[in-house]
Amino acid sequence: MSTASTRLPEGRYGRSSDERADRKLRIAASVLGAALLALVGYFAYHYVAKSGISAQVIAFQASDDAVKVHLEVHKDAGTSGYCTVRSQSDDGAEVGRADFRFSGSDTRIDKVVTLRTTARGTTAELLGCHAD
Repeated sequence: MSTASTRLPEGRYGRSSDERADRKLRIAASVLGAALLALVGYFAYHYVAKSGISAQVIAFQASDDAVKVHLEVHKDAGTSGYCTVRSQSDDGAEVGRADFRFSGSDTRIDKVVTLRTTARGTTAELLGCHAD
């Protein structure tokens, strides 16, 4: 006695439902991957290309009612903007925050700015710089 085959003949009835589902999943994954890549590229461009000002805190000196902060600012020629600096006390409470403006044709600015505080500050933290 021979057993009958339960498989369908190859190519006679079209693709199976599993093959169609796999194809749809591959298309959806490709579209989502391309969208994710475009989104990462968009944010990378705006982070790198649109950032006209960057800075760093070189040193700071704290007193009871102020913190003198030595900032080094790098910017494009002719770009104006501001950098935000804050100071915190020993317990982590914010005791001062201010924006310091920069403009002109220089591409590198070394400046000591004074941040007024409500109590003795123990830190000087650069929160960020933004072009106008």
